Amino acid sequence: MTGREKPRQGWAGLFNISFGFFGIQIGFALQNANMSRVFQSLGSAIDDLPALWVAAPLTGLLVQPIIGHLSDKTWMGKLGRRRPYFLLGAVLAALSLFLMPLSEVLLMAAVLLWVLDASLNISMEPFRAFVGDMLRKDQHTAGYAVQTAFIGVGAVVGSIVPWAMTQLGVANVAADGGIPDTVRYSFWIGGAALFAAVLWTVLTTKEYSPEEMRAFGGEDAVDESGHTVRALASKSYQGSAVWMFAGVAVVLAVMGFDLEKEVYLLGALLIAYGMLSAVAISMAKQGNTTGMLTSIVGDFSGMPDIMKKLAVVQFFSWSALFIMWINTTPVVTQYVFGSTDTASEAYNLGANWVGWLFATYNAVAAVAALTLLPFIASRVGKAKTHVFGLLCGALGFASFFVIRDPQALLVSEIGIGIAWASILAMPYAILASSLPQQKLGIYMGLFNVFIVVPQLLVATVMGSIMKAFFPTEPIWTMAFAAGTLVIAALAMMRVQVPGEGEAA
Repeated sequence: MTGREKPRQGWAGLFNISFGFFGIQIGFALQNANMSRVFQSLGSAIDDLPALWVAAPLTGLLVQPIIGHLSDKTWMGKLGRRRPYFLLGAVLAALSLFLMPLSEVLLMAAVLLWVLDASLNISMEPFRAFVGDMLRKDQHTAGYAVQTAFIGVGAVVGSIVPWAMTQLGVANVAADGGIPDTVRYSFWIGGAALFAAVLWTVLTTKEYSPEEMRAFGGEDAVDESGHTVRALASKSYQGSAVWMFAGVAVVLAVMGFDLEKEVYLLGALLIAYGMLSAVAISMAKQGNTTGMLTSIVGDFSGMPDIMKKLAVVQFFSWSALFIMWINTTPVVTQYVFGSTDTASEAYNLGANWVGWLFATYNAVAAVAALTLLPFIASRVGKAKTHVFGLLCGALGFASFFVIRDPQALLVSEIGIGIAWASILAMPYAILASSLPQQKLGIYMGLFNVFIVVPQLLVATVMGSIMKAFFPTEPIWTMAFAAGTLVIAALAMMRVQVPGEGEAA
C-alpha cells in the first residue's frame, strides 16, 4: 500500500518550518564564541577551559535521545508533536541567556552553561525531525539546506553582536576585570531574538496529526513498535560487560598515568551505559517493549547500517568543531594579537575578532548550503560532496599554523565554512529518506549522540594531551582539528548512498 504524498511546500513553508533554527543558532553562536571569554574573565585558567565546557556536551548526550523518544510519542492537539519542545526550550534558553552575563563567580557561569545547553538541545533536537515530518521525501534535501542556511545566518548574527556593541561605543573591557558590557548586551539581545524566532515557527506552522501521518506514511505507517526491543531481548550481556570493562580501564588509566581528573567522567559514562544496557536487555527479555530505556537502548543497538557508518563520520567531524569552539579564542588572542591577559585591550580586541571569524565561516556555510554543495552533489553525489567539504575544513584548520595576520585568517574560515555547511546538511539529507517516519525523532536524537560524545572526549582528553605535550602552545589544537577532519573524510569514503553506485 502506498500512502498519499504530503503537500509540496513552497519557499514560504520552508522558511516558516526552519526559521526557529535561526534563533536557536544565535544562542549557540553566543555560547560558542563567548563562553571561553566569560570563563577566563571570571578567573579560569586556559587549562581549565575544557573541564568547564564538559557540562554542555554531557547535557546534549542525556537530553537529545530522551526528547527524540518523547517527541515521537507526543501529540498535544493544536500545539502538535514537536512544537511543544521548541517552545519549552526557547523559554528556558532565553532566561539562561539573560542570566549568564550577570554571573559574578565561575560556578554560576558553569551552571548556567549547563542550563543553556540543555534548553537549546530541547528546542534543537525536534527541529531535525520536524523537517522530515513536514516535507515529502523529494524536498528533504531542500529542507535541510534551508535549515543549514538559517543556522549559518543565525550564527553570523550571534557572532558579530559583541563587535557591533563595541562599534556603538559599549565598553569592551570591564573596569573590574569581569564580563564586559559588550558580552552582557549581546546575550540579552540574543535571548530575545531566540525566543521570537522559535515563536514564529510555532505560530506559523501546523503539524500533521497522527491520522494524517499514517495516511501519508504508506509502508512507513506499518507499526514497527517493539521491533528493535524484541531484537534487544535476543542479545547477551557480553556487550554490556565490554562497555563497563572499558569504563573501568579508563578510570585505571587516569589513576595510573596521572591524567586530567575530568577523564574520570568518560570512564563513568562508559560504565553507566554498560549498566543501563544490561538493565534494558533484562527488561526486554521479560517482555517489556514499551519502556523508554528499552526503546532507546534497542533503537541504539538496532540503528540502520548507513546510520552506523555516518555516525563514525560525525564523531570525527564534531571532534574538530568542538576543538575549534574551545580553543580559537586562546589561539587568536595569543598568536595573532599577542596577549594572554584577559584584562588587556589586545586580548579583548582579539576575542572580538574571533566573533568575526566565526561569523565568516557561518556566512560561508549559509551560502554554500544553498549553492555550492547542491551543485557538487548533483554531479558527484552526496557522499563525495561531503568528503570534499571535510577536506576543505582540514585545510582551513591547518592554515592557522602559518597565518599571523587577522585579515588573512578570514581565508581560513572559508574552508571551515564549507565543511560546516556539509556537516550540517549532507549527513541529514542522506539519512532523511532512509529512516522510518515513526522513529524519526529518536533516530535523529541518537544520531546526535555522535555529535556529543566527541565533544566529551575533547573536553576531557584534550586537556590531558595539551598539558602533557603542549602546556603553553594552544596552536597545536588546530593540528588535532585538521587531523580529525581528514579521518572523517576517510570514513566517509566507506559510506554508500542508495542510488549513487559504489562507495564514494
